[in-house]
Amino acid sequence: MAYAATNPKQQAHEFIDKMSVGQVVAAVGLFRAMLDPVEIALANAPLDDEPLTVEEIKALDASREWLKHNEGIPHEQVLAELGITQEEIDNYKEPQ
Repeated sequence: MAYAATNPKQQAHEFIDKMSVGQVVAAVGLFRAMLDPVEIALANAPLDDEPLTVEEIKALDASREWLKHNEGIPHEQVLAELGITQEEIDNYKEPQ
């Protein structure tokens, strides 16, 4: 595939023009993640290599055991019990 544009931004526009709607949606998500300072910070953050504490291991084991005998709680139900909505989370802005 040869592309005439030499300007990278123009070339990106040409690529987008040739994409399906689904591909554009995926690309927009990638662009958003690439430009979001929080996403950039998370992508560049070091792995958490701190060992788990005894209490954390016990809590994880208890959670796994509980899930063997119970159905997981849907995200929407947890939000409802906390009295918040997904929209509030999506639109949350950190206080300045």
